[in-house]
Amino acid sequence: MDSSDLSLHALPFLDRVRQRMDSLSAAERRIAEFIVDFPGDLASYNAAELASLSKVSNATATRFMRRLGYASFEEARRHARDERSSGSPLSLKAFEPGAPESSIAAHVQLAHDNIAATFGQLSEAMVEDIARAIVGARSVWFLGYRNNRSFAAYLRWQLAQLVTRTQVIPGAGETLGEYAIDLGDKDLLIVFALRRSLPVANQFANSATRAGARVLYITDHLSGIGVHAHWVIRCHSAAPGPLDNHVSLMLLCDLLATRVMEHAGKPGRHRLAGVEAAHDALSEMPTQRTVKPPRAPK
Repeated sequence: MDSSDLSLHALPFLDRVRQRMDSLSAAERRIAEFIVDFPGDLASYNAAELASLSKVSNATATRFMRRLGYASFEEARRHARDERSSGSPLSLKAFEPGAPESSIAAHVQLAHDNIAATFGQLSEAMVEDIARAIVGARSVWFLGYRNNRSFAAYLRWQLAQLVTRTQVIPGAGETLGEYAIDLGDKDLLIVFALRRSLPVANQFANSATRAGARVLYITDHLSGIGVHAHWVIRCHSAAPGPLDNHVSLMLLCDLLATRVMEHAGKPGRHRLAGVEAAHDALSEMPTQRTVKPPRAPK
């Protein structure tokens, strides 16, 4: 195996296809172009079906997969299936406009199913335990990369009105190492690690646990865990198309914020009132005006 073959083994499935594109025969190139442009679930097809769709022979399809560094077509299909599970939109099925699976009703039904599956795993005791820990923590840190950072910022924004010392990390231009030194047993770290989260998020979560901090790890139903956390919540995010449905995650954030408000008690209400007074003093919020209905014509 030469160095180019070794480098291929470190690449995702589609990247292997693209890297080999210029060196393929005409027949093999037809398979490669079909795979790159393919709008469906490639992992569900066998070698004969892929060959037929690409209009090449079965032998060409098998030879093509070996050119990509796979010992067999089945090994390539397993790799494509694993990539699909990791959340790559290019590996997931897309629908034509107007397809029943992409209808409003389909989206609503899947949202209901995701909520039921997500909250079916939660107990009242667990939610109460998390809410009490957030209120009692010296500092509450929120971590998430890529789209997970948006979720971390959203929950932090909700809770910052009720508890002090909340922060999304890392800040612009910062690294996690600058925060690791401050972790202790009085702190709480909330990690959002839904699909395609960066590995460093898990590494930092484990570092926080070793330092004695409590960790709430929020992921999806397909991703592995790989962390030592005090609480783990899996949010189901199935969707009709390649983009995840995050309705259950947003409802989870709402539930946690509501329970934290209950446990924050009088100090929490006092802080919330202070925030509102500061908004007024700074004229940050527009004054709400009653809109009068239009007069009926005479």
